[in-house]
Amino acid sequence: MKMSKGTVLPGGLLLIAMIASSNLPAAATNTENTPTSTATDAASGTPPATAAPTAVATTLSATPALTATPIDVPPGWNLVWHDEFDGNTLDPSNWTYDIGGGGWGNGEAEYYTDRPENVRVENGMLIIEARRELYQKLPFTSARLKTQGLQTFQYGRIEARIKVPAGSGTWPAFWMLGSDIDQRPWPGCGEIDIMEYLGKDPTAILGTMHGPGYSGAQGLTKSYRQGSSIADDFHTYAVEWDATQISWFFDGVKYSTYTRADIGSREWVFNQPFFIMLNMAIGGTLGGLAGPSTVFPLQLQVDYVRVFQKAG
Repeated sequence: MKMSKGTVLPGGLLLIAMIASSNLPAAATNTENTPTSTATDAASGTPPATAAPTAVATTLSATPALTATPIDVPPGWNLVWHDEFDGNTLDPSNWTYDIGGGGWGNGEAEYYTDRPENVRVENGMLIIEARRELYQKLPFTSARLKTQGLQTFQYGRIEARIKVPAGSGTWPAFWMLGSDIDQRPWPGCGEIDIMEYLGKDPTAILGTMHGPGYSGAQGLTKSYRQGSSIADDFHTYAVEWDATQISWFFDGVKYSTYTRADIGSREWVFNQPFFIMLNMAIGGTLGGLAGPSTVFPLQLQVDYVRVFQKAG
């Protein structure tokens, strides 16, 4: 396989880190944030071959200005890849798009586009914007980005600083798929859901892994809950992943770990490069209905993505 510049061969420990700066709000106390086991469906699927639709002229909603966050390299790590979203456009050497509708295996109600109405870089942030509009016979539009074929990573800490939108029916996600998905369709390729947020359950996030024999509703998953809505502020979402286990973090607090032993005789497929995905689904088997009380447009705001590798 031809390796992208972001690929690390097995045995290297790689960290994709979006690390909150020192002036971020403190994480909620441990007494409020208690991990609980739940079941979840996969936010996955191979994109259908769909022609890009004709753009529709609409008014872009404004996003607040954001001060650039300094890059704080943790002791013992080296910065090897990052996207600060500080330019005027999305970097095509880092990101590409899934285009289309059809539910994406989850009964989702949106059509994913690459229009600036749905995805853009603005005020130092990546903006994924969901809109209530009839488009390609579907009632909503949104965007789904991926680093597939451009940047892949094996092992490490994968972290993003994200502000999710409020509203029932929203289903934003920060996740990864195995780079061999074209040769070995889901769930054989493996999936790591670093963060899924359901607007219908506003104080919790989900962290899940899927593989052969433990996918969809049988995926290994836990939730992390705080005392206020997750959508009220930016938070950091991360996994630490090596050859034998994956751990999940919310604002630096570890709330879940799964190991090879937890899947028993089933196959551990997390020993290859994975690519990153960011999307905001509307509706679907996990997201639920977006009712009249959910006000559109809605924005998923991503401050930055950083990749670190263990020094030495």
